Amino acid sequence: MSPPTSPLIHLIDDDAAVREALARLIGTVGLRVQSWADPQAFVAGFDREGIGAIVLDIRMPGSSGLTVLDTLIAQGVDQPVIMLTGHGTVDLCRRAFKSGAAEFLEKPVDDELLLEALQKAVRAHVRSRQRHQADRRARERYALLSEREREVLSLIVAGLTNKEVGRALTLSPRTVETHRANLFAKLEAESLAQVIRQYADLAEGGGRAPDA
Repeated sequence: MSPPTSPLIHLIDDDAAVREALARLIGTVGLRVQSWADPQAFVAGFDREGIGAIVLDIRMPGSSGLTVLDTLIAQGVDQPVIMLTGHGTVDLCRRAFKSGAAEFLEKPVDDELLLEALQKAVRAHVRSRQRHQADRRARERYALLSEREREVLSLIVAGLTNKEVGRALTLSPRTVETHRANLFAKLEAESLAQVIRQYADLAEGGGRAPDA
C-alpha cells in the first residue's frame, strides 16, 4: 500500500471527549487524525505503511497502552509512539521509554508540548522512511554487481589505486578500468565519493557489502 500524501496521526483513547478535543487540537497544525476508541481494533486495522505518529493512552479497558506499545514494537511498526497518562509515575515513564515510546506526556496534556512532540515525531519518521528507502535502493543496486565488480569495489573503497587493484586481483589496468566504469554505472554514482558513501550506508544498513 502506498503511503498517504500527508502524515496521519493515530489517536487511541477510550474517552470520547478526550479524543474529540485532541483531534481538534492536532488538526490546528494541519495534521490529519484518525481516532480509535478500541486499542485492539487499532492494532488490527491501522495502515502500517503510512507516514505519521501514534498518540496512545496508557490506561484503557481491555488492553493497556504499554501492552499495545509492546505489540507494535514486536510487529516492527516504525511510527513513533507518544504515550499519554493521567496517572504518571517515574516507573511508568521509565517503562514506556524502555518499551520504545518516543515521548511520555501527562494529562491534562499541555497543548504546545503535545504539538511540538508530534511535529518532531513526524519529522523523525519521514527522515527514517527516506533513509530506509535509500538503503533499499542501495542494496538493489549493489545486487547488480558481479562478483569481480564487488572485489574491485572493496579495494577501491579501501583506498587502492587502479594499478594496485590490478596487482591484487591479477588484472590488467584496462580491465580494472572497465570493471570500475561498470560498477559506477550500476551504482548510479558520478564520483568516487558517492561510491564510498553508498558503500558506507550499505554497511551501516546491514547490507551485504564485502569486507574492505
